[in-house]
Amino acid sequence: MSGNTLVLTRAVGRTTRPLGILPAAVVLVLLAALTFVCSGYQLFQLTSAVAYGIAIMGLVILTGYTGQISLGHGAFYAIGAYVTAILMSVYDVPYWATLPVSAVVCAVFGLLLGFPALRLGGLYLALTTFGLAVALPQLLKHPLLEDWTGGVQGIVITKPDPPSWVRLTQDQWLYLFALAVAAVLFILARNLLRGRIGRAFVAVRDQPLAAEAMGVDIALVKTGAFAVSALYTGIAGSLGAIAVQFVAPDSFGVFLSITLFVGLVVGGVASIGGVVFGALFIVFVPNLAESVSKAAPGAVYGAILIGVMFLMPAGVAGALRRLRPGG
Repeated sequence: MSGNTLVLTRAVGRTTRPLGILPAAVVLVLLAALTFVCSGYQLFQLTSAVAYGIAIMGLVILTGYTGQISLGHGAFYAIGAYVTAILMSVYDVPYWATLPVSAVVCAVFGLLLGFPALRLGGLYLALTTFGLAVALPQLLKHPLLEDWTGGVQGIVITKPDPPSWVRLTQDQWLYLFALAVAAVLFILARNLLRGRIGRAFVAVRDQPLAAEAMGVDIALVKTGAFAVSALYTGIAGSLGAIAVQFVAPDSFGVFLSITLFVGLVVGGVASIGGVVFGALFIVFVPNLAESVSKAAPGAVYGAILIGVMFLMPAGVAGALRRLRPGG
């Protein structure tokens, strides 16, 4: 085995293995069972967690597997949300049909952002994507786009009714629909990251010179990772908009991008299974912090986050992996 091949093999071996099919199926069944035991508000929270989980999955592909740090994925989330809101409110497109449109639009934006990302890396790329997150809410308020985006007033959309052949409430149906979409995207991501493309992602992340020597097209891999990651985040934004029934520029501020990044780190940077824990954390822990102290919920939330990082520096997925025999 040549030196470059050995380095490349070792680099690929350091990647967190994707969640197995059986554990994933068990988690999916447990999550689906919550449909019939949770209240409408709790199902709304879970639907939001599913949407955030899909967005975090996009960050896993981009940051966890290719090493490209993004602090601007809230912008892709906003684009997906607005595409769905505009199609549903203006053109009366069915909610489910807006998801592939959001995916394509966000993939194109991700591809365009991927080209300048080729010249940047590390903190410079993070700062560039952060600038995107700062700028987009202001662009959505611009007079030239007000006819489409509704300006500061935003857009109100109608929550979809369940099909006539199922006896479910709107909240129950929307939660199951979002869960089904997430399951499909999970399978696609798992297959992607376990194959040649996933190995190329990891090689570019850990040993770019060795990867290039082995024939990996670094430019194609990096831009492709941005496109796929943006695609996932756009679909997440569509589901989030349908659940909330409202989109406005101030709903997609910088804090959304930071929140998604927090979910990535808490769940496990290079773990698909960790997105479940990351999404649940960013949805439910702020509510827990507010119930503990209404005067200073941010302080409680920060203390919990510091404690989680101190106890589980590799995220929840990394902590669980260490508990397994041979982990």
